[in-house]
Amino acid sequence: MIQVTETTAELLQLLYIENEVTPSVLQTLDNTDARYIRDLKVNVSNVLITNHLTEKESSLLALAIATNQKNNLLINGFQKLATKNGATTEEQNEAVSCASLLAGNNVFYRFRHFQQKDSYNTMQAKIKMNIMMKPVLGKEFFELISLAVSAVNGCEMCVNAHEHSVRELGASEERVWDAIRLAAVITSLDKVIS
Repeated sequence: MIQVTETTAELLQLLYIENEVTPSVLQTLDNTDARYIRDLKVNVSNVLITNHLTEKESSLLALAIATNQKNNLLINGFQKLATKNGATTEEQNEAVSCASLLAGNNVFYRFRHFQQKDSYNTMQAKIKMNIMMKPVLGKEFFELISLAVSAVNGCEMCVNAHEHSVRELGASEERVWDAIRLAAVITSLDKVIS
């Protein structure tokens, strides 16, 4: 077992990552300055348990963001957390599928937005999105995941469209805010845990 500070061990425990696989960047931070790791631990705790997302929803959102970032350690940890929080395999697979779908959509719609040409805006996308029609997770939560992934990927057009949709489906601004905060924190984790 790799020796880490108590703070780092607690962070890894929150993420369901075993100490034996402490990522090298995190180990370097642990050896030199635990202040940032304390911040990460507090931030993770604050986004995984909120007033506007259930723990199951938080873990599924985190899984989608980890998938978007292609971070296997975080993916595995958030799969364990999602299972602990009652998410079925089908729900977890849909969160992963949503991240994959949105990664492609974000590229496509960012291009349209950047170009701002009528010709591109009238051409058919011809990208299948059947998963969005009847999501296992429910339309509102699927849109919330879509919004969070789009925010991470920096697609203004998709962020605006999904924020509008999720609000139309009844989500409060506080719920949206908690989802975006979670996406931000998981993205920051990706930089030190891989």
